[in-house]
Amino acid sequence: MIARRVAAMMVHAFTATGGAIGLFTLAAIHEGNLQRAFWLMASAVIVDSIDGTFARLAKVEVHARNIDGAMMDNILDYLNYVVAPAYLLLQTDLVPAATRASIAVAIMIASAIQFSQRDAKTADHFFKGFPCYWNIAVFHMALWSYNATVNLVVLIVLVSLVFVPIKYVYPTRLENFSQYPLVRNSFLVMTVLWVAILLWMLASYPHLGPVLMTCSLAYCSVYFVVSLWCTWRAPATVASRTTSPHNRQ
Repeated sequence: MIARRVAAMMVHAFTATGGAIGLFTLAAIHEGNLQRAFWLMASAVIVDSIDGTFARLAKVEVHARNIDGAMMDNILDYLNYVVAPAYLLLQTDLVPAATRASIAVAIMIASAIQFSQRDAKTADHFFKGFPCYWNIAVFHMALWSYNATVNLVVLIVLVSLVFVPIKYVYPTRLENFSQYPLVRNSFLVMTVLWVAILLWMLASYPHLGPVLMTCSLAYCSVYFVVSLWCTWRAPATVASRTTSPHNRQ
């Protein structure tokens, strides 16, 4: 029993490292080291992607139930997926100078509302509304060097999509595609390739060719189309417990 409790506490400690990652991400942005900031953001995503598996294996809700893993995830996800990218927008020229504060505030407020929705992640494992992937958005904008006004328009559209009840695919929970194995397997392969492309882009920064960015944007387009298809095909679901869009539970 003691060993299981220790294992469960270690999982929570692993998740909590996201706080340190977020802190050093903010420091890297403040110092103007965007490549380091994006590597740290990628590290936060990796921790967030795999800690759920560890949590289920260690049965943290049984052996460490005095710690609310869902609340911890909410705090850390808001830091790494929202605060850090919003701060990056304040400190860079990705959007017009006169709009930096306003778009950053809009992202913070819209995301706070999104994270607080009881069905931010639906009972059938979809994200309801744009799932606050602001780190992915600013990453593409920084590496591709889009026009600042174009970036602003894209961000405004994404803020608006937070409130549109599209059911976005949860890349690590594809049980809903069991009836469509070809779609499931194809999407899974594309997701793995996309992650590899993102890491390649980071390693190549700032010497980035258009092929990698085009492939990455193509995946984002496929992700959105598949999400629209899921919204159209899937019935309404019963709201799940309060959870962030990226919650490990």
